Amino acid sequence: MQSLVVHVATPLRLLVLIGGGEFSFGETREIDDLLVQHMPADRRTIAFLPTASGSAEYAIHLGTYFKQIDGSLETINVPIYRGRDNRRQKNLNHILTAGMIYLGGGVTNNLLAALRESPADVALREAAGKGAVVAAIGAAAACFGTHARDMRGGTTALPALGWLANTVVDTPFDAENDTMLRRLMSVPGTQLGLGIPPRTALAIRADGSTEIIGRGPIAAFRKS
Repeated sequence: MQSLVVHVATPLRLLVLIGGGEFSFGETREIDDLLVQHMPADRRTIAFLPTASGSAEYAIHLGTYFKQIDGSLETINVPIYRGRDNRRQKNLNHILTAGMIYLGGGVTNNLLAALRESPADVALREAAGKGAVVAAIGAAAACFGTHARDMRGGTTALPALGWLANTVVDTPFDAENDTMLRRLMSVPGTQLGLGIPPRTALAIRADGSTEIIGRGPIAAFRKS
């Protein structure tokens, strides 16, 4: 699995997709330490997007947690909850100037409705290309492939952010039940399916090379 390579469709330095886990219980600490270590030295701000959950309190708790890891860090809640928020210049500026952009978990539908093909999505890609670390957990991490699960019960996969070409992501993945990942892989054009369990992350670099952080293992299914 250390040789897993994915097709990155947008320029980036480091994208970290986290399967899930409670940071308050230390379940993602190894992953979070890596995120902080890879932030640009001159940009110590974390832009937190609560889009998937709609919870502003999430940012407060996460910010307190990251400050325990590194006291120089400041976490800013970027209030993108609905369509009109994704084009506010203040929100875009927070994304573009951050050293890390962290997309919190919640519901895929919420995140994709507010972010996909929006000015905020463009800002995210620009920030990633200029060296910001981009991290996403749970349902947010599942949105970086071409399609994502409809968490509101729909039978059709949702068009997703598409940062990983011909790839779908399932989080939090359970190896005992891979039905959802296989269903996502039935989407035409899909070549790779990634299943990321809780307390585990897949770190993806600019060239598509990867590293597993945390407890693993990650499932990777390729179509012949």
